Amino acid sequence: MGEVVALLARHGADHIGQMQSRDRFTLQFALGDRTIRFVIPFAQPEQIEATRGRRAFEDAADQARRQRGRALLLVIKAKLESIDTGIETTEQAFLANVVMPGDRTVHEHVAPAIAAHYAGQKTGAPLLPGPTR
Repeated sequence: MGEVVALLARHGADHIGQMQSRDRFTLQFALGDRTIRFVIPFAQPEQIEATRGRRAFEDAADQARRQRGRALLLVIKAKLESIDTGIETTEQAFLANVVMPGDRTVHEHVAPAIAAHYAGQKTGAPLLPGPTR
């Protein structure tokens, strides 16, 4: 994760924080005037221990953590490159991960309504405005 932190710092991120527990890794930082959060889940012990034993779980879990760390680095690099080249704004690139008042991300706010919409349930206002003429 050191590479991710260094990359963010080079792009002006501030208040970079990391937290790791047995089941997830959380990375949070400020970029511009937005707080951004990524939560990366890890494999659960029962998914591996039952078939391969404790030592195999630790090895597989370490490998999975490294792989997800590399993937997160690539995701963030791509988003920062998109911002640097003017394809997107910071908010557009990181919208799902922007932390809203109430400490939930935009994704956590809107995902249930999107899922309900696609399941055919009415959720109130349309997800996107209708066409303008």
